[in-house]
Amino acid sequence: MGCRKRAPVTDLLRVVVRGSEVVPDPRRTLPGRGASLHPTPECLRAAERRRAFARALRSSGPVEAGPLQVHVLGTPSPVPADRAGAGDHERTTDRTNTDGSAPGRSARREQDVVG
Repeated sequence: MGCRKRAPVTDLLRVVVRGSEVVPDPRRTLPGRGASLHPTPECLRAAERRRAFARALRSSGPVEAGPLQVHVLGTPSPVPADRAGAGDHERTTDRTNTDGSAPGRSARREQDVVG
């Protein structure tokens, strides 16, 4: 999505829209339309500069890349005052099989995807 270079799906990070935010989906299990990009700052910045998230994810409105920035860049994004404390109650568990696939799912084949 950012650099538009082809790569195996295992080298790319899947992202989806949750609400109005682009969130990373490293386990590739979240529902909804997904898009892939290289998990590098350069590819992320290119996608933001080209406004590729809303277009690739077919979002009807603008989307924020805050959680994705934290995942890729490792830096927290500024939280709007009206969203402060939102999501503090959410907990996730990281359950994966030994091959990295989600429980109850078979390992996926490597596919070429545009990143």
